[in-house]
Amino acid sequence: MKQINEAIKTYLEACEHEKELSPHTVKAYRIDLAQFSQFTNGTWAEKDTLSEYVKHLNTHFAPRSVKRKLASVCAFYHALEQNGEVEINPFDKLHIKIHMSKQLPRTIPERTVQDLLRCAYETYVPGRRKVLRDIFVLELLFSSGARVSELCSLSNNTFSVDASDMRMLIYGKGRKERIIHITTPELLQLGERYCKEYEADIQRTNTILINDRGAPLSPQSVRRIIRKYLAKLNTQTDITPHMFRHTFATSLLEAGMDIRYIQSLLGHSSISTTQIYTHVAAEHQTQLLAEKHPRGKMSFSL
Repeated sequence: MKQINEAIKTYLEACEHEKELSPHTVKAYRIDLAQFSQFTNGTWAEKDTLSEYVKHLNTHFAPRSVKRKLASVCAFYHALEQNGEVEINPFDKLHIKIHMSKQLPRTIPERTVQDLLRCAYETYVPGRRKVLRDIFVLELLFSSGARVSELCSLSNNTFSVDASDMRMLIYGKGRKERIIHITTPELLQLGERYCKEYEADIQRTNTILINDRGAPLSPQSVRRIIRKYLAKLNTQTDITPHMFRHTFATSLLEAGMDIRYIQSLLGHSSISTTQIYTHVAAEHQTQLLAEKHPRGKMSFSL
């Protein structure tokens, strides 16, 4: 049998080149499996060792991280079992139960989004193309619902914009494809203006979003852009790129869009993943019922 580190290396190569998993997924697998190998001192784990590893993870990580790290190791062993490299999969007889509290997605208040965009627009003057880039990034986050990694991966092959349509071909988790069309006139004009300003960089790098050094924009750079305009607003609000995705989904649900369409726009494989937004929308519905129902305008007494 191979040494475990050798088997991990082979498995990660298969994930990258045969399964064509995203670089972010492969990176997560690499980190999780390296931590597992370090815990086992590079030896193959039996059921008792796995039980100790579960205890170790529960002591040092949040439930969501524990679940992901165990899923990485489980997928690794499952692949080895399918390839006939291990006779007994120790996960088969291991019963793991992780209690995870239900966390509702954090959304951004509409007023805060409006203030953030207004701040970026007011900062722009002709010739300040970095600010133009910042505005384009913020608008895409709010208007597409795409993950930040998906936006940073846009290229000449997956993005186009003209006077009638902005089209994004998104490769999501598991290389699952979806197409997002944006037709808002202001955004189309912005997209055309941005692409014209950055045309040389886009052609050279084959990447749509460009950083300050003329290289492809990274998710970390997007976070810095958000923090920069929050600082200009002098607010302590903590906003992440993923909160724009949550806000996108919740806003559409509150506007009455069918949850199946939202599932498609977000690229969720299961409707159950999308349904978490119904809990947030329900709070808004309760507020609307209290404010808009005519009974609230009537007054009776006993």
